[in-house]
Amino acid sequence: MAHELQAEQAVAAARFGDRVAEAVERKRSQLLVGLDPRPDLLPVELRGDAHLGREHAAEACARFCCGLVDAVAPYVVGVKPQLAFFEALGADGMRAFEGVCAYARSADLLVVADGKRGDVSSTARAYAAAYLERADERPPFADALTVNPYLGRDTVEPFLAACRRDGGGIFCVLKTSNAGSAEIQDLVLSDGRPLWHEVARLVREWGEDLVGEHGLTSVGAVVGATHPRAIGEARRALPQSILLLPGVGAQGATPADVARAFASGPASALVNVSRSVIYAYRVEGGDWRSAAGAEAARVRRDVWSVSGW
Repeated sequence: MAHELQAEQAVAAARFGDRVAEAVERKRSQLLVGLDPRPDLLPVELRGDAHLGREHAAEACARFCCGLVDAVAPYVVGVKPQLAFFEALGADGMRAFEGVCAYARSADLLVVADGKRGDVSSTARAYAAAYLERADERPPFADALTVNPYLGRDTVEPFLAACRRDGGGIFCVLKTSNAGSAEIQDLVLSDGRPLWHEVARLVREWGEDLVGEHGLTSVGAVVGATHPRAIGEARRALPQSILLLPGVGAQGATPADVARAFASGPASALVNVSRSVIYAYRVEGGDWRSAAGAEAARVRRDVWSVSGW
């Protein structure tokens, strides 16, 4: 029993970049599926009493997410639960989040918690403890967490410290897919560069001491797939970072738009697809699990093809 626990801890403590590289090689996939459960969009068979209150809604959302894990597990390296949809359901929702993370882990999937956390260092320390650090002999809830770096280095350092101790990863928000991102992220600096380029320089610096055996750092970056040119620029600025690329599918980007992200290797980017997979049944009809699995398989195949590996 002690030997099994030590082995589990050793696996958990491996650098995040190495775990991603090994998962991509094993699955021949660079796909994450986002888990964004909305009670009003759940399949009828799950909706049941969800309208009666948070407890029922959270239970239905958990069943939905676990069913999705079963459906997409053969085709993806991990899942990305969006914390907002669980937090909206209060304490019941957070219990559902914890259960879904554990279920995904049991399916040998990586878990990227999407919370875009960022605050003064003492608060960041609490966020890091909540999501990236082991406690009471349990593994961290997530393998990685999305982080907002626009508050500065001191707000990121607690997350970096957690990565060093427990083998987790972070994805720093860099250039996002929403239309309003340009209002801040594209502001022009005195040397003519956009602001997000300077943030990319900092992200590269923060990750230099967290590079694993596969040449990938635990400090990645979020770049919207709806900005193909920015993907290429981010790739050049961050040759050892894993790029997390949301926006394929419902937001309008295609696998071809992310091809240049893989110049540093097959595991140097992860493509996140959410609504077009988890709610595929609303378009395709039929069983919701089968529809999600089929769409995940299709996107996985297309992304692998354009990655050039």
